[in-house]
Amino acid sequence: MLKRISYRLNTALENWLPEQRLYLKSETKTRYVRIRPMTQLAALAGSVSIIGWAMVASAVVLMDGISTGSGKMATARQQAIYESRLNSLSDDRDARAQEAVNAQQRFSLALDEVSAMQSRLLASEDQRRELESGLSAVQDVLRKTLAERDAARDQARTVTAALADDDQADGVEATDTLQMMTEALDATARQRDDMALAASKAEEAGADIENAKAALEARNDAIFTQLEDAVEMSMEPLDKMFRAAGLNTEDLLREVRRGYSGQGGPLNPVSLSTMSGEITPEEQRANSILEGLQKMNMYRIAAMHVPLAMPLDAAFRYSSPFGYRNDPKGAGRRFHSGVDLAAPIGTDIHVTGDGVVLRAGWVSGYGRLIEVQHDFGIVTRYGHLSRIRVQVGDKVSRGDIIGDMGSSGRSTGSHLHYEVRVGGQPVNPMTFIKAGNDVF
Repeated sequence: MLKRISYRLNTALENWLPEQRLYLKSETKTRYVRIRPMTQLAALAGSVSIIGWAMVASAVVLMDGISTGSGKMATARQQAIYESRLNSLSDDRDARAQEAVNAQQRFSLALDEVSAMQSRLLASEDQRRELESGLSAVQDVLRKTLAERDAARDQARTVTAALADDDQADGVEATDTLQMMTEALDATARQRDDMALAASKAEEAGADIENAKAALEARNDAIFTQLEDAVEMSMEPLDKMFRAAGLNTEDLLREVRRGYSGQGGPLNPVSLSTMSGEITPEEQRANSILEGLQKMNMYRIAAMHVPLAMPLDAAFRYSSPFGYRNDPKGAGRRFHSGVDLAAPIGTDIHVTGDGVVLRAGWVSGYGRLIEVQHDFGIVTRYGHLSRIRVQVGDKVSRGDIIGDMGSSGRSTGSHLHYEVRVGGQPVNPMTFIKAGNDVF
């Protein structure tokens, strides 16, 4: 059966692939090999398959090379965009820091002006009280003088009536008496007019003082309003920064009050009035502003001891994020407790906040590791270093260079493994970095 099928196929292919014979000749005899159409078809199909496979493989290799080149160009563009964004954030941070310093200076000048104006206001208040007392005394004298004038007039009328009934001999004496009383009345009238003029001037001075007091109070109110707005605007971004970093601001301020009350001393409440025990509205507003400034000062202290800065001050790229990822050494999907920042070997590593060095040496997996204890239960780790520049127990400040980037330990290339731990648990370091970039 198979032979008949083979014969028929060979016969059908004979027109396109005629039978070929391959002769093999030796010294004694000649042999040949018959190449049937089916055999030729199989050989032809095999050759076409090999050539097609070679063409497809070459196309795949070519396309892979093209896509790889495009990916590298896209990665380079993304890196350039990201570096530009980081430079912009750094410039914005410097501008905000300079604005905060300028605002603090303006606030100090305004506070000095408020104190001077309060002193002038108190002096004006004392002068007004003195003028009121003098005006009251003048009014009392004026009333007494008017009463004396009326009594003198009554007496003059009585004397005049008596003179009409007296003898002609007593006329000269009565005339002298009348002239003396008239002169006394004129002197009293002049004194009354002088006192009335003094009273009028005192009333005008009192009105001027009241107007000056009202103008000073209005100016004080405008200054207090500006200061209150400045304190509120300066406080809001700081409060948002710590909340964005996942920190409880009340606990943070309570910790600062307990541990850093010696830095600069407290801002004492304002007490300007000594006339009574009551606090004036101006004193209440001034004390409220001072409380806001004290809170800002505590935020400033806290910000220096919280790791909010970037550990690198050079160009870099993010090579691995925080969270679960595929292990770079093929160990499956594992949790990555920090972020990886790649840059050349020897790049300076900066500490991100004030603290004390807990560890500085070789740790399995991390290679050369530096661990810094910050306040508020926060710890930062800097791994895979090529060089360590600090020792255990050293006190470091934000921005200090503590080591050089490398590829020690379980690493596939030069990069920094940066961790932030709160209460012993790893948290995303980018939360702290982004919170700091929004303010500084």
